[in-house]
Amino acid sequence: MRDEIHALRQAMEAGDSPQALGLIDAMDEMSRDDKVNKIISSMRVLRIHLIQQAVDKRSTRSWEDAIEASLDSLAATNKRRRSGGYYLDDEALAGALTEAWPRALRRASREAFAGSDSAEHLATQIDREARRETALRQITARQGTISST
Repeated sequence: MRDEIHALRQAMEAGDSPQALGLIDAMDEMSRDDKVNKIISSMRVLRIHLIQQAVDKRSTRSWEDAIEASLDSLAATNKRRRSGGYYLDDEALAGALTEAWPRALRRASREAFAGSDSAEHLATQIDREARRETALRQITARQGTISST
């Protein structure tokens, strides 16, 4: 990003508006990609703990705290501060939750039951779609809480 800022300064000083606008677009895209990656990372943590709850048919304070932290992080990161709205709408959130599933399942398989269950075995014990819908409901509810503050 530092190189892009330097190049932007040079383009502006040279009066090269098309070059400057292109650099602004590139930096905007880099920023959005970074936000989306952070959102997906938080989703992965959320899904890991929802998987563990589903498989164990119980919850722990640690999982609940991790779920809360993930939801807070997701809502805060997804919120566009200046323009309002969100980086990812509900449809994109649902897609990102689907994208986060395989890695979350692999990690949950390592953590659940001291790593004795494979990801494939865990997947047979979980209604993937129901877990995705639960996660999406929790995210959108938390976003509603964030946007009203």
